[in-house]
Amino acid sequence: MPELPEVETVCRGLNQLTLQQKIIGAEVLLPRTLAYPPDISLFLATIKNTSIAQWQRRGKYLLASLERNQQPAGWLGVHLRMTGQLLWVKPEVPLARHTRLRWFFEGEKELRFIDTRTFGKIWGISPEQTPENVISGLKTLGVEPLGADFSLSYLQERFKSSQRPIKTLLLDQTIIAGIGNIYADEALFKSGIRPNTPTKTLTCQQIEALQLAIVEVLETAIANGGTTFSDFLQVTGVNGNYGSMAWVYRRTQQPCRICGSLIERIKLAGRSAHFCPRCQLTKSH
Repeated sequence: MPELPEVETVCRGLNQLTLQQKIIGAEVLLPRTLAYPPDISLFLATIKNTSIAQWQRRGKYLLASLERNQQPAGWLGVHLRMTGQLLWVKPEVPLARHTRLRWFFEGEKELRFIDTRTFGKIWGISPEQTPENVISGLKTLGVEPLGADFSLSYLQERFKSSQRPIKTLLLDQTIIAGIGNIYADEALFKSGIRPNTPTKTLTCQQIEALQLAIVEVLETAIANGGTTFSDFLQVTGVNGNYGSMAWVYRRTQQPCRICGSLIERIKLAGRSAHFCPRCQLTKSH
């Protein structure tokens, strides 16, 4: 599933390519891709003859503010889920097999939503509404890990009474928005904490190390265009490069890049967790 760095990479690409270009139409190839409104004609009416003023990211959601005649005209919401892609192409490019929705722009350009597993969702939001009122997942998101609210005191407050393994807690989008399996493993490695460590046992020093590691790992991944292991592509169709430099994620039984120990994998709450048994010395209780 695309995580914060991948979604941020897509957001930045869309802001470079799609702003102030009029949407002249769209084609919905898989109706259940629409989360709101479910009626295709209403969705088309919401977005037709609008232009994109700005894309922004919230957690793993993409939100585009729309304008019509230089006036606010609502929002376009996108969640890529497991396998979603947004690709900016020319109309003559053959349709990919799993294309679910097409937006047609002036100047012979298209934005296509491609989604193999069909879990991704699109929202068309009228100007009388707000994204938070329509997209329920936005209401429960925690802080942005690259924002000012991602402080040591915030983490201490959220961690102090949790019995959950730290890896499981990092995946909780109501606490920190945007972190998934890849970057939770990577940040825990960088901070020397094993993924099955009970959260409440972490010291202030360990929490601070984890806070810094999260920011460092996310910024490094964004700088490298995110991670491509299977489906993720940037809006121009380019792969992300972070995967080739990952410390532990998907490196089971490969030597640690620091100490040479073999990377191990365990299951926590049904999710895989990768770690180095020597570099990550904090053990579970």
